[in-house]
Amino acid sequence: MNAQDNKKSIIYTLSGMALFSIQDSLIKFIYNDTALYELYFGRTFVAFILLLIFMWFKKEKLILKTHYPFLTIFRVILFFCGFSFFYISLTFMKLAMANALFFSSPFFVTIFAKIFLKEEISIRRISAIIVGFIGVYIILNPDFKNFKPMNLAPIACALCYAGSMIILKLTNDKDNVYTQLAHLYIGAISISVLFYIFTGDGKFNTFSDPSMQFILREWFTNPKEAWPIITIMGFCGAAAFALIFNAYNLGSPSTVSLFEYSLIIYSIIVGYFLFQETPSVRTLIGIVIIISSGSYIYFREKVKDQLIVTENPIR
Repeated sequence: MNAQDNKKSIIYTLSGMALFSIQDSLIKFIYNDTALYELYFGRTFVAFILLLIFMWFKKEKLILKTHYPFLTIFRVILFFCGFSFFYISLTFMKLAMANALFFSSPFFVTIFAKIFLKEEISIRRISAIIVGFIGVYIILNPDFKNFKPMNLAPIACALCYAGSMIILKLTNDKDNVYTQLAHLYIGAISISVLFYIFTGDGKFNTFSDPSMQFILREWFTNPKEAWPIITIMGFCGAAAFALIFNAYNLGSPSTVSLFEYSLIIYSIIVGYFLFQETPSVRTLIGIVIIISSGSYIYFREKVKDQLIVTENPIR
């Protein structure tokens, strides 16, 4: 690994995070005109087709058999639920706030690594986790008299994502990345279809809350406007993951991980220009604390040669 490879990996990471921010902004843009799992289905279907095309060009064989069936099913469910929470959060939360709270995932990954992988976690990393959660608390600014549990949606996403990453750590010795990606895509498509069967006609959409309407809205009510955007989302998500995956293969994981925080900066910019969102001072302070704590955890992993958080893409 040389300096030139690291520079390329940084460019790939910055480009991938930019595409993720576009994807998130598109969700925020159309959530009033489509159903959550219609969107999830379309985005994942497009990404899966692109994966198959990519594998065909690379002459890679798609192997669906897994050596860890129960862990794989659990990982698929965690990943699906996690990003359901995240997409829902975009209906009521500023882009920068949602992404900043999502970046609490390295704290959960480190905690889970201690519990399930028996990794040694130093007092320094424990301190960094505590400080990081203080940043989360500052961003949430909870008023416990009127606290809305739905505000925890990005943190629930981070928790589910962290669990899926720990499972990945356990299964990637025998299941290759294409197999694991295919499982995520096929699982998301299958679960989305189940939602269509039971809720796709909108019969449960009796709520006035925009987030609940997003979850339970009737499918295909506005396909001419919604599906071109959903298709673009699928391209953005697939391209972004490919860029990040190549960045991890090419450069130092600890370097790539730090530049993933550019997603928060992109979210601030996109939120300001497209949705007139201006982060509060509390949010900005919390963002700085979360980034600082996460960066320190990455640094300590590099020092200890325990690449728990930094060896996999954050999204």
